[in-house]
Amino acid sequence: MYDNLFDVSDRIVIITGGLGLIGAELVKAFHERGAKVAVFSRSVSEEKAESRLGKEIAESSSFAMYKVDIQSKDQINEALDQIEDSWGTPRVLINNAGIDTPPNAPPDACAPFEDFSEEIFREVVNVNLVGTFLMIQQTGKRMVEKGVTGSIINVASTYGMVSPNQDMYAYKLQQTGIPFVKPVSYSASKSGIYNLTRYAATYWAKKGIRVNTFTPGGVWNTTQDDTFRKNYAEHVPIGRLARKEEYAGGMIFLASDASSYMTGANLVVDGGWTAW
Repeated sequence: MYDNLFDVSDRIVIITGGLGLIGAELVKAFHERGAKVAVFSRSVSEEKAESRLGKEIAESSSFAMYKVDIQSKDQINEALDQIEDSWGTPRVLINNAGIDTPPNAPPDACAPFEDFSEEIFREVVNVNLVGTFLMIQQTGKRMVEKGVTGSIINVASTYGMVSPNQDMYAYKLQQTGIPFVKPVSYSASKSGIYNLTRYAATYWAKKGIRVNTFTPGGVWNTTQDDTFRKNYAEHVPIGRLARKEEYAGGMIFLASDASSYMTGANLVVDGGWTAW
């Protein structure tokens, strides 16, 4: 017998940052399960979509891309209008877009707390927190107006739950002579996601709109060096970075009826990082 508990077929799903490392894997997972997937990204092109997603998805009638800066309410609503005209009202929103600071970032983006740039702090908070707020506000409002049940999933970070372990990055100073400090801006912005989620979840609970947080751990990436990967693995009970496809299962769960009684919660998928 077919079990539709995790069924997301024919659901209209918006994924911000959907051409990024994790975002592209989420697009593939939802598209393969019959959803209509719309990507919001500041940079979109057919070539990029085909490179990240494959030709079959890039040319699919169940896939669409919209050039959207999530800091712009006007751009968000223009794209939402087009989605509603083409497909209908979205039922799933995954707020995946964000700015992080990888180990190969320039010095001003990873300066010590005492010298960290106010301009960079504001930029990161505007994208990671204000942009997520605008996406929730404008998409959720349409869900409520059209009377559809919906699931909004906000991507946070382990560094929003606990402070970064700066010792893990100390080798950068030894190797390059330039310190790398995991920035306060990322932690502060991702921490704000949790109560933004709880606020929206309780505000819309009786309207059939569920809002949850998804907290991933670190993901293996080509921008990382071997020392960083080794240091990270030593802090994870499972003993390694995540593979980029390992977050799709949790997202399908939160988007589907399998999590129908879950709102205002935080699903942590971090290999045990925050358990220590």
